[in-house]
Amino acid sequence: MWISTGEYKVVGSYLEALRGAAKLTQQELAARLGKPQSFISSYESGQRRIDVLELLRIVEALGGNARAVCKGLVDTIEANRRKAQKGRARP
Repeated sequence: MWISTGEYKVVGSYLEALRGAAKLTQQELAARLGKPQSFISSYESGQRRIDVLELLRIVEALGGNARAVCKGLVDTIEANRRKAQKGRARP
């Protein structure tokens, strides 16, 4: 697998934090997206993969800036990778 399950969880946690900052519940965000609440829950938990277009729609529904969110996600994933590599390098 070229993308680890942990990275999907990072994306989900990041989007969950954005939703929290927007002061929206999963139900409210789901209504904005025209999706069931389980859609939000499954990607926030890392169980559902979201594609780029879905990500952009989610960010838009949260009133966020897509470029800033993508940069934040990349930075977060890279930091997690560095942290994991340091953990493996220790004897």
